[in-house]
Amino acid sequence: MPMLEDGRTPAAPLVFRREFLLMIIDAQTRIWPSLDRLGRESAAIARRLHASRWIQDSAEPGQLEAAMECVDAAMVFAYRADRQDACIPNEWVAEVVSRSRGRLLGVAGIDPMAADAMVELDRAVEMGFIGVTVCPSDQGFHPTHSVAMRVWERCEHLGLPVFVSRPGPPGPGAVLEFDRPLNWDEVGRSLPGLSVVIGGIGSPWVEETHLLLQKHARFFADTAGLVTRPWQLFQALLGATSMGVTEKLLFASGWPVETPAKAIETIYSVNRFSHGTQLPSIPRTLLHGIIERDVPTALGIPVSAGGGSAAPEASATPADTPRTS
Repeated sequence: MPMLEDGRTPAAPLVFRREFLLMIIDAQTRIWPSLDRLGRESAAIARRLHASRWIQDSAEPGQLEAAMECVDAAMVFAYRADRQDACIPNEWVAEVVSRSRGRLLGVAGIDPMAADAMVELDRAVEMGFIGVTVCPSDQGFHPTHSVAMRVWERCEHLGLPVFVSRPGPPGPGAVLEFDRPLNWDEVGRSLPGLSVVIGGIGSPWVEETHLLLQKHARFFADTAGLVTRPWQLFQALLGATSMGVTEKLLFASGWPVETPAKAIETIYSVNRFSHGTQLPSIPRTLLHGIIERDVPTALGIPVSAGGGSAAPEASATPADTPRTS
């Protein structure tokens, strides 16, 4: 078992329940009590656009639980971006996960540019998180920044996958160039044991993502975001098929942007664009493989032999503080 910075072992080991294997796991969902938790710029844009894809102003745990009827488990993301005043607290997400009886799997929100990033990383392990999530454009760092590289090195040592995704629409202050998938190539070369999951198959840089998936054994991508845009999803899946990297794709709805049920329907029906045309179609076996990917094994997350008892009840009210500490 990996050691924490001070030599202690994690109080809560990173485990999945074996019964989840070969079932449907939604690899990206989010909860928040208010859009304001996504950061001042993203929240303002979402409200101004009144876009249905950035649905309700709140995305509460009970709403997520109701949406999970067609899946066996879901990864639920916390989030932190200090430069955008964004915070979905790790503590709150950990409490919600503890009440889910194993159906929710927590992914910690880490801001690599925060002074306490390494401390938060070890605390995330103690709280039982199975990965970390970052958003370079909102957090304002290049993936190969020296400070960020120390975070990735620690994640590799702890066996924590890094999920790269954006929780809301990009604001004026977002540095979109930092979100380009090819920025992670040096990370993959330097840390071959680190698992990296690129959200939305790296859209709009989908071809860059395909190259990374083909090149790096521990790189993956999820379908969140693209499941709301079927034509772009069809093109991305065709590209993945031609590059032979569909086994690197993970099913993700991106809830509350989309429901798991609708996301599954969209993936299975994506070949409608090729009907009656000269366009190739994607074999249904490959679509089935994406939806029922063995996510724990793919990402190298340790799996326990049994289920274990349910965690004790905890409050599902997020902290009032603007950041985890």
